[in-house]
Order: sequence, then C-alpha cells, then structure tokens
Amino acid sequence: MNTKELDNKYVLPTYARADVEFVSGKNARLTDVNGKEYIDFTAGIAVVSVGHGNERLANALCAQVKDMIHMSNLYLIAPQAKAAQKIVEASGYDMKCFFGNSGAEANEGAIKIARKYGEKDGQIKRYKIITLNHSFHGRTITTVKATGQESMHNYFGPFPDGFVYADGIDEIEGLVDAHTVAVMIELVQGEGGVQPIDKQKVQNLAAFLKTKDILLIIDEVQTGVYRTGKFLASNLYEIEPDVISLAKGVGGGVPVGVVMTTLKDIFSPGDHGSTFGGNYLSTTAICEVLDILKEYEESGELEAGIEYFDKALESFYSANKDVFMEKVGIGMMAGLRVKDADTLANVIKSARENGVMVLKAGKNTLRFLPPLTITKEEIDEGFKALNVTMSSL
Repeated sequence: MNTKELDNKYVLPTYARADVEFVSGKNARLTDVNGKEYIDFTAGIAVVSVGHGNERLANALCAQVKDMIHMSNLYLIAPQAKAAQKIVEASGYDMKCFFGNSGAEANEGAIKIARKYGEKDGQIKRYKIITLNHSFHGRTITTVKATGQESMHNYFGPFPDGFVYADGIDEIEGLVDAHTVAVMIELVQGEGGVQPIDKQKVQNLAAFLKTKDILLIIDEVQTGVYRTGKFLASNLYEIEPDVISLAKGVGGGVPVGVVMTTLKDIFSPGDHGSTFGGNYLSTTAICEVLDILKEYEESGELEAGIEYFDKALESFYSANKDVFMEKVGIGMMAGLRVKDADTLANVIKSARENGVMVLKAGKNTLRFLPPLTITKEEIDEGFKALNVTMSSL
C-alpha cells in the first residue's frame, strides 16, 4: 500500500489532508514524492522557524542523539537548563520556565499556574479566566474550552468551569468579578484570522489588571520566537505579562511547549510535570534554534527579510483587490482577507498546484507563515507562483 492507502486504513481522519506527500525540504523549498518543488509560505504552521533541512539544527540533534535522547526530569538536564536561560534572556523578563511538548500543554500549564495563584488561604477562590471570542488555545479538554470558538466545543463536554469569553478587548474589564484570576489572550489571533489587537488597548488592559491583582497570560504559541520581528509579541507591545506560553517555532520542528512565568515559586514538586517535556532532544533543538535566530536578528537579516516579504505581499495585495479586501498581520505572520470562503479554498488549492503552499485562517483569511530564514529569491519565486494562481482563477 502507498502512503495514502495506509493513512486511510490506519490513521484517524482528524485532518482534511491534501493529496500531497513531501519527502524533503531545504529552507523554504519543499519537494514532494513525485519530484515536484514548492515554495513553503506555511513553515508547518509557524513551526519550521529556521527552515527545512537546517544543517546546524540537524547536526546539533544528531550529535545529541548519539549521546542521549531522553532522561526523566528526576535528574538534572544540561540542555534544558541552558534552553531556559536562553529563553528568559531573550525575553527580557525575569521568569522561570517549565517544558512540555506542545502549545496546548504550555497553555494547560498557564491555566494551572493561574488556578493555583487564585487559591489563597482565607480568601474567596478565584478561578475564572477571561479569553476572547475567535481565540485558539489548544485541543485538550481544558484548552479547547479556553478557546473562544463555539464550534470547537461540540461533542466534547462537559468541560471544566470557569472560562468567560469577551467579544473584544474592550469588553474584558466589564467581565471581571470577584472570582476572576486571569485574562488569557493572543496579541495576534492566529486561527482567528491573523488579527492583531490594538497596542494601546493591550497596554491599558495590562495596567488595569495589575491594579486588580489579575494575571495577564499571553499565548505566544504562534507569535513567539521572532515571528513578529521581536522575540516575543509581548516585547513589541511593550507589556510585562505574568505568564507566557510558547511552542511551534521554538523547537524548529521538534515538539516543544514552554510556559514561563514571573511567579517563580508558584509550583512545588509534584504540582506539575511531564515525562518527555524538556528532554535532551527537545531542549537541544531549542538551544540551537535560538542561537541561529539570535544571530539572524543581530545581523539585520531578519528585519530585512520581514521588510522584503511585506513589500512583496503588499504588491500582491494591491494587484488583486478584486479578490482581497484587507491586508493584516505583523512581521512574518500575515494575512489577506478574501471576499468569500469558496474563493479562499480555490486560491489555496490552485496555489498548491502552482507550487506554493499557503494556509487558511478563520473563515476568510489567506495566511502566510514562512520560515523566518526565507530568502529573497524564495519570496520572489513564491509570489510569482501566486500571481500565476490569481490569473488562473
């Protein structure tokens, strides 16, 4: 049986897969099983931050695998400690880290931090967490309930109590009550349509929450690790969150989740844990990815790449305003609003046929999440294929 037949027979059908099988990649270039080449404007949904087939990352992982892949968190793990140091120093915040395996796990950790923070002797138990409609925080029972999209709540209840949804950031203050312990938001809603939140409103909210002793949790699973041009979108917004979640690009393709917090003593041994989280393999990946991207940022190549991609996207948008209504996003997390869902589906399918990979976000947004190391030549080639796509619709 070929891969498609094996997939159909043995894999649960949780994804509407395209009939494409990739076998290799180099930076923003992909090759499928038939030898066809593509430009990747998706990076595995913001995961492959340093590109496909990155030699430095591969060499670091191979060297580590020869010595040790895994040891439990009952013992000291040198690359884990170094990874935590690199993350904290890059963030500019005075925090400590916990390592898991995914963005959902990172957000579960953030929720547990908030719930424990709300448990204070002699006081009313604070447990409610306010999130935004159209948000996305994960697929576990708890994080799917934290996600403010009603369609994702079908079939899987009953859910943990305590999640409250605001239509927008302006509504959050009015939803705070004596049981509120935290507010959890994405600064740019990824699955919700690549929608940035107004910076001043976020700063005002952060100041308000401080006065109420309510934690500010920023979900940086998609926005983190230079995706918006800064190490964290929180840095770009000039705020100081209490809790931050990371995943996706921080491991460059190796499954990793990180929750970091200013509440350094919130957990005691036994409060939280992970068998695989922070092992030798995953944290070696973090260390190498962060070294690569730090050099990339300091050299000016990251900023130059973002500017070049943005200009190319602006030109593409301007030439196709009969299809696209608005350009949105920040840095290498960008989107174009499409006039209707059918057109969006046709654009994505046709783009793939013409050799460029793009994504859907929300109901009507064409999403771009290229590797941060994408070259000017790869950008040009990708938009050339997109222009062919638009002419063929």
